[in-house]
Amino acid sequence: MNWINESVPQEFILLGFSDRPWLELPLFVMFLFSYILTIFGNLTIILVSHLDFKLHTPMYFFLSNLSLLDLCYTTSTVPQMLVNICNIRKVISYGGCVAQLFIFLALGSTECLLLAVMSFDRFVAICRPLHYSVIMHQRLCLQLAAASWISGFSNSVLQSTWTLQMPLCGHREVDHFFCEVPALLKLSCVDTTANEAELFFISVLFLLIPVILVLISYAFIVQAVLRIQSAEGRRKAFGTCGSHLIVVSLFYGTATSMYLQPPSPSSKDRGKMVSLFYGIIAPMLNPLIYTLRNREVKEAFKRLAARIRNMQMISFAKDLTNFFALFFVINIENYCKLPQRKFP
Repeated sequence: MNWINESVPQEFILLGFSDRPWLELPLFVMFLFSYILTIFGNLTIILVSHLDFKLHTPMYFFLSNLSLLDLCYTTSTVPQMLVNICNIRKVISYGGCVAQLFIFLALGSTECLLLAVMSFDRFVAICRPLHYSVIMHQRLCLQLAAASWISGFSNSVLQSTWTLQMPLCGHREVDHFFCEVPALLKLSCVDTTANEAELFFISVLFLLIPVILVLISYAFIVQAVLRIQSAEGRRKAFGTCGSHLIVVSLFYGTATSMYLQPPSPSSKDRGKMVSLFYGIIAPMLNPLIYTLRNREVKEAFKRLAARIRNMQMISFAKDLTNFFALFFVINIENYCKLPQRKFP
């Protein structure tokens, strides 16, 4: 950043809710519990999707990408937040703030696009079921996923660069839990109108346009589902798409309220809570929503558990066989070492 020469702070102070110390213990418990669930839930989805052959489909390929993204997304912020809550000095180094800003922004932008891609996948699966395997072939899935990741990281390079070029004039108190673009722009000692306009324009590209595409996809999906004759088919379609729609509403709704609303002093604390929701709560709820409302994932869990039990039984049988074989060999050796009795 273009610091004033006589004041070059090497760290930022993350204020969070430091003016409300009674909130620190509940926040610490909530952050830790959410982080553990996020790690466990998303790792489970990745492993199940990889190990179960029946889940080798485009839907679960994109879901695995989403789970990997959420793992990195929360890990970029939550550990530092937990450390700061436990310490009196709630600081983050300059390099740590830059890394946190870049990673959080890149993964958040990627998730905006990936959720839109997942809605397109559901649109093809329900509205064009006979052509699904032809349209959503492996190469297209890889291209869509790669485009989401590359676009997200490209956006992060641009926004991070523009944000970090703003002169801060020695200001280093970030009124937030982590380093995020809106919070860092408030530190600048010059007019940030151009940066705020740029942030709004990019937010429209990465938030509003994907939301519109998702809504259009689901309008066609609802029409197609209502034409399904069997009640079981409608239930399955609504169950699968309902899970994705809940995830989309949680993420886009909170992110849009943060990035597409003009900043105001009265919305300071509301912005903190909103960012916690799309940065911590939503990644924690994604695995729960997809597993609890999805019969295919539940059945995959059962098959995986059965495989583990079978492997344990096979391993136990091998160990038991080796034990008896070793016991038999030792007894034979001991018998051979005994003095032989001679009969008259």
